[in-house]
Amino acid sequence: MEINTIYEGDNLEILSKFPNNSIDLIYLDPPFFSNRHYEVIWKDGAELRAFQDRWQGGVEHYISWMEPRLRECQRVLKESGSIYLHCDYHADAHLRILMDKIFGEHNFRNEIIWHYKKWSAGWQQFQRNHDIILFYSKSNNKKRIFNKMFMDRAESTLKRFGTAKIISGYDEETGKRIPSQMAKEESKGVPMDDVWDIGRVPPIKQMFPTQKPEALLERIISASSKEGDIVLDPFCGCGTTLVASQKLKRKWIGIDVSPTACKVMAKRMRQTFSISPQIIKGRVDLKYVQKLNPFDFQNWVVVDKFLGNISRTKSGDFGIDGLTPQITGGYPIQVKQSEEIGRNVIDNFETAIRRLNKKKGYIIAFSFGKGAREEVARVKNQEGVTIILRTVQELIDGKVEE
Repeated sequence: MEINTIYEGDNLEILSKFPNNSIDLIYLDPPFFSNRHYEVIWKDGAELRAFQDRWQGGVEHYISWMEPRLRECQRVLKESGSIYLHCDYHADAHLRILMDKIFGEHNFRNEIIWHYKKWSAGWQQFQRNHDIILFYSKSNNKKRIFNKMFMDRAESTLKRFGTAKIISGYDEETGKRIPSQMAKEESKGVPMDDVWDIGRVPPIKQMFPTQKPEALLERIISASSKEGDIVLDPFCGCGTTLVASQKLKRKWIGIDVSPTACKVMAKRMRQTFSISPQIIKGRVDLKYVQKLNPFDFQNWVVVDKFLGNISRTKSGDFGIDGLTPQITGGYPIQVKQSEEIGRNVIDNFETAIRRLNKKKGYIIAFSFGKGAREEVARVKNQEGVTIILRTVQELIDGKVEE
């Protein structure tokens, strides 16, 4: 287990290699069971990220997918550690039952309501303006870390006592309550409750539509860890947990299945702190690549394997998903996340190659039919255009060029 490191791959596989009782604090913001489809243009406007948190098998499938991951979180968490699970109304009841099952009902600490403002979209119902964060500890260990936090006093209390500490209690002889009085020292405020409003924080420029504000993570990390502790985020996305941990002088580990997200995390840490975290890739085999969403699959082929550039257009690209580096000719690449590619794909790609005034191109797929290979031979012999077919397995094995 490497500290201050980004792991790329399935968190279930990666967590299984971590030692028992090795993590002080876990925050996880898994894909919600919300049937939403997001599209986000990255900062440079050149790449389109399309990702879904859609679960075709229903909420039972979602929970069965989450359970082994939460069990691994419970195993690697120290006895003095805590876990914060971020969810919304679609599956929070199911996740609460699952967390009770794994961590124990007696280790439930809070159901935190994170309240925020957004444009009204409710129809004949109250506007949904909150997420839920389930806060559990690993145990009732007396060494469990919890740093008491405070919030501002109510206006009425401020008018009466100002910022002075309030002393109150009961007379031991009479049992009557002693009226509240002001002490000499300053008060830290009112102990923080479980309804959080981060609305006063300046708006963030999001990289993901589900990106959380740094202030939210800073509050969680400050409450349940101390300097030098290890903070883990198994669904790290764009790396907000890593940024907040670094700011608060904690050690950190981020995991994400998306190669693109891992690169964004590393870039964000370089730009924010001038540090270059190591990215450790999990086992990259056929099963791993098959799990990638279309956007990450395209990036894996074009950027990781060909060191090329993604096509800048969403449509009208004539089937061209990227180009090899200009130094190697700037040849077009087409990516097909499917099996048994046929003759028609070859014909259409030949037309796209000609439009770019090129004589060569690459098609990547899981497999190709006999008709596709025959058409490649015909196009080369009769038209003078070379189309190189590469299977995903060949790219995994390092076979990219001819």
